[in-house]
Amino acid sequence: MDFEFGEKEEKLRREIRNFVKEELPPGYFSLVAEEESSDEEWEFAMSIAKKLAKRGWLTMAWPKEYGGQGASIWEQAVYGEEVGYWGIPGTSMGVSGVGWVGPSLILFGGEEQRRKYLPLIASGEPDGVWCTAYSEPNAGSDFANIQTRAVREGDEYIINGQKTWTSAAHRARWCWLAAKTDPDAAKKHRGISLFIMDMKSPGITVRPILGYSGVHIINEEFFDNVRVPASNLVGEENKGWYLLMQSLAFERASFGVGLYGSNRRILDEIIKYAKETQCRGKPLSCNPLVRHKLADRAIEVETLKLISYQTLWKTSQGIVPVYEPSRDKAYGDLVMERLAITGTEILGAYSQVPSPSKWAKLRGCVERLYSFAPAMKILSGTDEIERCVIGQFGLGLPKSY
Repeated sequence: MDFEFGEKEEKLRREIRNFVKEELPPGYFSLVAEEESSDEEWEFAMSIAKKLAKRGWLTMAWPKEYGGQGASIWEQAVYGEEVGYWGIPGTSMGVSGVGWVGPSLILFGGEEQRRKYLPLIASGEPDGVWCTAYSEPNAGSDFANIQTRAVREGDEYIINGQKTWTSAAHRARWCWLAAKTDPDAAKKHRGISLFIMDMKSPGITVRPILGYSGVHIINEEFFDNVRVPASNLVGEENKGWYLLMQSLAFERASFGVGLYGSNRRILDEIIKYAKETQCRGKPLSCNPLVRHKLADRAIEVETLKLISYQTLWKTSQGIVPVYEPSRDKAYGDLVMERLAITGTEILGAYSQVPSPSKWAKLRGCVERLYSFAPAMKILSGTDEIERCVIGQFGLGLPKSY
């Protein structure tokens, strides 16, 4: 099998790297969604999003009629790798828009919805920023147990309930919302519908939830008689479960090459540190234990790349990946966790010092990674759920729940 990219893809890679040199500060690197925490970083991210949109990169794989370039899967792979490696901000438009809301609307949204929302996402403007509201205090992995209610009243739905762990809710203009429309359905998952909610609607309260690292990325939301136009129902009423499963597949697939890129960058930074840092008169990289740990991490990062490529290759052949996105996401989480642990072992006490302290090493990226890694194992479906998907659809095992 030939793993080399063609000239078209490599030209795109060079263009993206030139963009990084011109538009990002020297040595810039950001982990997933960090840009949402401060107003200054968010404004910078949105300015970069507009520049990406102007170049046609933000939604390059979308059809041209919806603001994309109709780019190939492999061009999109190169873009995802480079975005992950360099930590280019503004690429997700509030986490959800580019990664899964847009692709989901292209696949099963109404034509009026496509015409309204897809150009907003592709523009890189603030009105194209989305959040995704699935989880609730008593409905995480047990997604079908959601209690947020949507009741039809004329040409509107009245939404009441609570959501939690919602990334970017404090930045988003639009919300990709799951709500219960038939609480008496014979099976819980058959009474769920999918809605588009304007986050400026009256009756919405957003409260921050601070993570281990102290940054504000996730939130909880309360809906008090929020009115949503019936035209904002996506697909059919009570058929949202099936649409949401496809949307989750898009979400998990969006992590593959991006996780490879960011993990590769962190590994490179740790290797560079080990080569340049002296211990007892010798570089840390001469220590056999350090070398073995870094070799193990390098093998894992390379494996992540290869399985992500396999998923993309299947897609390019017209094969719909079923368990592969879950596999790629779960393994990427594992690689990130191991990199975080190895980084703290090599940096020692310095690994606990956050940026911008003068004592922070590698601009504090290992400290942030160590704090963020547990969340990565939960978001978009816990690793335990991902393994259930892999077991059932990849290995043919019976359902475990």
